[in-house]
Amino acid sequence: MKGTVLITGASGNLGGAVLNKFLDRGYRIAALDTPRSASMITETDRVKSFPVDLMDEQRVNEVVKEVYTAYGSIDMAVFTAGGFAMGNIVETGTDTFEKMYRLNFITAYTIARQLFIRIAKQDGGQMVFIGSRPSLHPEQAKNMIAYSLTKSLLFRLAEVINEDGSEVNVRASVIIPGIIDTPQNRIAMPDADFTKWVSPTEIAENIYHLTTTAGRKLRESIIKIYGDS
Repeated sequence: MKGTVLITGASGNLGGAVLNKFLDRGYRIAALDTPRSASMITETDRVKSFPVDLMDEQRVNEVVKEVYTAYGSIDMAVFTAGGFAMGNIVETGTDTFEKMYRLNFITAYTIARQLFIRIAKQDGGQMVFIGSRPSLHPEQAKNMIAYSLTKSLLFRLAEVINEDGSEVNVRASVIIPGIIDTPQNRIAMPDADFTKWVSPTEIAENIYHLTTTAGRKLRESIIKIYGDS
């Protein structure tokens, strides 16, 4: 058995691809999602489902304890949970910004904090956040300002984790995907060239690479996976 991977948003397109990739590679999976979505995850001897509201810090703390009770350690955490909203600075009020902040940053920070505390006491481990391409490009961010700004906080969080975790072997990366080839995106953009998009499976493969001998030597916290888009 290679180890344990914790995945948030495990029932989603990307979360499911990450789950399948690591399951195929012999890992045990702690699959976290909302209570409704978690019920759709098929449990096996190597997959356990943990229903949780990631914005509920107390429940997050309980779930982390449950995962450690079940598996003993966590070698990697992949945070795919999040949300999206359109709107420029004129259209976007604080209500929308607060919602995006909670969906895109708080859902990652609450559990990353608890995992950092525990991973720092074991032999180390990795955290992988999912950022967004518009967060790096103002010309794209201007029409999805709340989404882009809140996703950009993950860059800073990864940098802080890398700085604080350098002596205890805790590492963090942010994956920046291009347009992900999902059924929802195909419906939203039916005239696009889907061959230029990046698939959830390709992203999962790159995340898995971080666990390899070569991947563990990477020290660049931002990893761009744009495909041809």
